[in-house]
Amino acid sequence: MPAVLRRVYSARGAHDHAAARPRLADLLPPDGLLGLDAATALLADAIANDRHILVVGDFDCDGATACATAVRGLRMLGATRVSHAVPNRIVHGYGLSPALVEELAALQPDLLVTVDHGIACHAGIAAAKAHGWQVLVTDHHLPGDALPPADAIVNPNQPGDGFGSKMLAGVGVIFYVLLALRRRLREAGRLDDGGPDLSTLLDLVAVGTVADLVPLDANNRALVSAGLRRLRAGKGCAGLQALIEVSRRSAETLTAADIGFAVAPRLNAAGRLEDMALGIECLLCDDPAQARELAAVLDGINAERRAVQQQMVGDAEAALALVPDAAGAPHIAHCLFDARWHPGVVGLVASKLKERLHRPVIAFAPGEPGSEVLRGSARSIPGFHVRDALARVDAAQPGLIERFGGHAMAAGLSLPRAHFDAFQAAFLEAASAMITPDLLHDTIASDGALPVDAFDIHTACALRDGGPWGQGFPEPLFDGEFDVLSWRPVGTQHLKLELGLSGLRLQAIEFGGWRGTPPGPRVRVAYRLAPDDYRGGDAIQLLVLHRESAV
Repeated sequence: MPAVLRRVYSARGAHDHAAARPRLADLLPPDGLLGLDAATALLADAIANDRHILVVGDFDCDGATACATAVRGLRMLGATRVSHAVPNRIVHGYGLSPALVEELAALQPDLLVTVDHGIACHAGIAAAKAHGWQVLVTDHHLPGDALPPADAIVNPNQPGDGFGSKMLAGVGVIFYVLLALRRRLREAGRLDDGGPDLSTLLDLVAVGTVADLVPLDANNRALVSAGLRRLRAGKGCAGLQALIEVSRRSAETLTAADIGFAVAPRLNAAGRLEDMALGIECLLCDDPAQARELAAVLDGINAERRAVQQQMVGDAEAALALVPDAAGAPHIAHCLFDARWHPGVVGLVASKLKERLHRPVIAFAPGEPGSEVLRGSARSIPGFHVRDALARVDAAQPGLIERFGGHAMAAGLSLPRAHFDAFQAAFLEAASAMITPDLLHDTIASDGALPVDAFDIHTACALRDGGPWGQGFPEPLFDGEFDVLSWRPVGTQHLKLELGLSGLRLQAIEFGGWRGTPPGPRVRVAYRLAPDDYRGGDAIQLLVLHRESAV
């Protein structure tokens, strides 16, 4: 292990090999999860009595992988009547709604299992119970003041839960439920040879965990590492292998960043613009040829999503340019609404603007064309808990928000269009009370300078493969001053550089870095060291994330 990588691990609090590279053997046991006994009893009884289990997913990547994990896992554990459904973002809105329950009634389920949602779906669960169904909620989102009327709830973030990690994604929660169910069935003597190998589901667990941007604590890193190993070995499910192929990534060197920036967006696009049922179908497909066809459709939807997103971000930036500010200082937070926007893309718009402005942003769109209900997506900055801010607004002005939920860094909500102005004022007031001036200054956390003798392919590969890197365990980032030996624009947005350091000539690229003006003769940059797959062999390059003059 290169000294640089040891230094990187130590800076992230991992001071030994076990902490730096946790294994499946180090996973926390399921026992601490509250509600697990009731949940596995429901599932074991449904399997034993051949009852119809209906898994209801969510329309993002975590929800889709959680749904596929549940369906595949339950079938592996002996369930013969398992079906699945997912809400349509435009038609049903988020989660298990009463409208969705009425549509599902035709399927006549006996046990309904929510994955990656349910903790805030009080009305939908009440409607399901009124039909006589049993309901098991598996979720990871933060609960409100009261829990829904489900028969069992498994959520590491519910009050009284003693599980050692609160960072599981929705797909991680259902995976743990399956582990506990297998143990219950083993102890009851209902499985031959100890039961199925549930680690075959870890490719789905890895993708959903990375895509949902949950912090990669040691437990999540163990799950993601194992899933990545399966994908790199070509053992992933046919749908994920097809998505890797269509996103033009190499399975052999797949990283968490490849999942986050290439694979997950193609799954998410289905839920944003079309119907996530297509994405779940891809994940449940076992025929490679059919999986490639489905992945190609998802790739096309993702291209459409990029075009819609570009237009909406342009609209948002134009709107912000017109926002009056007598003091000349940036606003502390932003709420934006455009009647032409697509509700499936507002989260991406909020994210892009949050990154550029380093301010909390909520973007709203009509829930459906002509609707008087707005759906908003919020993205926050470190130190400002956006869900708590929404709870603060809701407590101060009950009825202003129709429904909301989420995390510290991201949340979703809906409200009547007529309430937008009042909500905007209330949210800005909450933000002003909760955000201190120091939070508004963006910083770049660097691992320091990279030694001259570390600019080689061995170090580049060690850094790439030393992850998984992600939220809470960031990918290594270095900084330093370099001479600019040459430069040229690439396309309309990117900048290619040749940088000099102590006699070395280093290739570098800054995506989105061409701003129409040439760099100075000497620059200070924050960068990542990576293998140069385009040139191949022992070639390396610097991926520049930030650049400024060093004169």
